[in-house]
Amino acid sequence: MEKSHGTITTDNHAALWHGRFLEGPDAAAVSFETSINDDMRMAMVDIEGSVAHAKMLAKQKLISKDEADAIVKGLESIKEDLLRGKDKDGNPFKVDLSAEDIHSFIEATLTDRVGEPGKKVHTGRSRNDQIALDERLYLKHQINILKKELVGLIDVLVKIAAENKNTLIPGFTHMQHAQPVTLAHHVCAWAWMFYRDFDRLTDAFKRVDLSPIGSGALATSGLPLNREYEAELLGFNGVTPNSLDTVSDRDYYLEVASDLSMLQMHLSRACEEIVYWSTVEFNFIDLSEKWSTGSSIMPQKKNPDFAELIRGKTGRVYGDMVALFTMMKGLPLSYDRDMQEDKASFFEAYDTVISSVRIFTEMVRTAKWNKDIMAKGCDGGYLNATDVADYLVRKGLPFRTAHGVSAGLVRIGIETNKKLEELDFSEYEKASPLFEKDIYDLITPKNCVEIRTATGGPASSAVQKQIDSLEAFVKSNTVKNASDDDNWDLIFENYYKK
Repeated sequence: MEKSHGTITTDNHAALWHGRFLEGPDAAAVSFETSINDDMRMAMVDIEGSVAHAKMLAKQKLISKDEADAIVKGLESIKEDLLRGKDKDGNPFKVDLSAEDIHSFIEATLTDRVGEPGKKVHTGRSRNDQIALDERLYLKHQINILKKELVGLIDVLVKIAAENKNTLIPGFTHMQHAQPVTLAHHVCAWAWMFYRDFDRLTDAFKRVDLSPIGSGALATSGLPLNREYEAELLGFNGVTPNSLDTVSDRDYYLEVASDLSMLQMHLSRACEEIVYWSTVEFNFIDLSEKWSTGSSIMPQKKNPDFAELIRGKTGRVYGDMVALFTMMKGLPLSYDRDMQEDKASFFEAYDTVISSVRIFTEMVRTAKWNKDIMAKGCDGGYLNATDVADYLVRKGLPFRTAHGVSAGLVRIGIETNKKLEELDFSEYEKASPLFEKDIYDLITPKNCVEIRTATGGPASSAVQKQIDSLEAFVKSNTVKNASDDDNWDLIFENYYKK
């Protein structure tokens, strides 16, 4: 039989919806409406979902146990063949990109392999709830993969912090020297940003973790389905409560895309600091040559291109998030074909973010920190001016008055080109009779840091508490001896990128 425009996989298998039509769509129409290039990466979860669906249908006596066994065996063989790229006879096997979508490809291939039982796998479901199921299953898997990467990043940052509790570095506001802190304090600030990203993904996971299957096209099914049993088989925490909302819902993509945008923004901010820290003017950090590039014309250059690329890709992630929100903003209930566009935007955002996390982790892990230069940066810029004011506050002077006294001493330092610790004591005596000569000991950069012992402060004792908390977080969230199944997405993707 000649393959028509509506044919989507192998010969003799027309589009799932072909029955209403006397002729197939135009070739250009088929090319325009197909989603196989985007959704083929969900092949493994589509198979997982169909296995559970077959088992549920058998439990509900909608198909026989023998039919369910044949379906499950056929689906497992498709999974195995896809992952190794060849069938049991050694012939090349991969997704047929002429298929309309991944669901059509798998169902048609299943029917080729097991015959009539394959035609029963779609009993009681629609592609509307099937795609929602695939997306949720896939997203659960990908959220956990990204969370593991974040734990690894935080672990690297914590190790850097633990080695640099006494490494002085100037802190900035408005990109002006503000107060001395430590590298440990600054790196912990990065770590807490990524900790919140982890927490947001964990919270989003709860809303992803509800099974949509059984919602049908929009109004469930007149067949005696058991949604709860199928959800249990698939490891969901429950089922979605309203079928109409379920097949119309892409909140899970919108929410996680928002979380991804915030995570990428955090990476971008850290990369911005790395970019200027790596300049000759700062020279706080020396990036590994593995994570730097040169210039095509200037032989001396060592450019922080990977930090810049992470920073630059942030706009792409934001754009994908906006595309998703814009796609959904005017859609009536229930399913509309516009929603097919969700996958391309979300997958691009996810791929960009997880690759950025991995690269940032290695870039920071292999960097060298120029500790002496960072400490020297605390000597200028009057970073101890607040401590001069605090000295007077401890003597009973109102802070606003003490602030004015310290500001006056800073003016004298600027006019005489001296640091506060270099001013003659006579200048202090003129400024306030409350000053004693111990002021010089109390305004060294080290003391300015160590006196700040409040929770969250830069003192080594306060930073150690942060390190302890972050280390406990890493320890409680590190997955050891993870199964190779955790990497099936990478296996599948790498196969098709060859």
